[in-house]
Amino acid sequence: MSSHHPYARELGDFLRARRSRLRPHDVGLEPGGRRKVAGLRREELALLAGLSTDYYQRMEQGREVRPSDDVLESLAAALSLDDEERRHLFTLAHAARRPVPARVNREPERVPDSTRRLLRVMDTPAVVLSRHLDLLDWNPMAEALLGDPYGLPPDRLNMLLLMFDDMLTSGRTCSDWERQALDYIGMMRAAVATDPTHPRATAIVGELSIRSAEFRRLWARHDVRESVSGSKTFRIPEVGDIVLDWDTYPLPGSPGPVMLVYTAEPGTADADRLHLLATLHATRSAPTGKRGGRDA
Repeated sequence: MSSHHPYARELGDFLRARRSRLRPHDVGLEPGGRRKVAGLRREELALLAGLSTDYYQRMEQGREVRPSDDVLESLAAALSLDDEERRHLFTLAHAARRPVPARVNREPERVPDSTRRLLRVMDTPAVVLSRHLDLLDWNPMAEALLGDPYGLPPDRLNMLLLMFDDMLTSGRTCSDWERQALDYIGMMRAAVATDPTHPRATAIVGELSIRSAEFRRLWARHDVRESVSGSKTFRIPEVGDIVLDWDTYPLPGSPGPVMLVYTAEPGTADADRLHLLATLHATRSAPTGKRGGRDA
């Protein structure tokens, strides 16, 4: 395995980010003297994991190392990783043990016709996202809630690009903007773990890293999300604030797209406002024969 193995680099970045998150008092160490780093030093983390400092340093540098599962377990414990982060660590390390494949299967992610039909009959906002968060399909309720995507070029129909678009600043007034941005970034991190050199991931992360200091800061945290759920407040002048729960559901394929669905508790004011929004949207929309959806 060469020092340029993409999974080894990703593993090193992940370890470095998780190490910088810990403070000496978090793991029972005395801070001692003046420190050049905010988090644990490499030698401190290596000591906690029972590794030599040189070996651990080579892991962070993405150099030629093949850590055993026992070493990974020790690192997960030393870094206080949660279950999702531990799985991410093992995914990257196991991939880093294997030679880089000469060819990678990167077939476009397609939305099954049955899923497209399901979207059209759902009475709640729903979209289908590729593993790199490209918007593949959506239903009229999602269009009412999120806006009309038809005017955007296909390569801009991406949830991360839209979140960090300087022309779309209204979403940043929401108190949970950063939390949702971290959710999407965590989903992208999980996708990158399956194929670090995928051209679409490289293009999106590269563009945002150049033009957004906020993205660079959040991406550097190296958070990962395999499955996401939460709540979000939508501020819509026509009907007032709507608080919706949202969940992601994997669709067939490995890796494959996910369906993101927004719901409101039945019988609540949020459900009433969502229904009113849908009614207003249906009233305004003239039949055009347009359908959402594309392959990525």
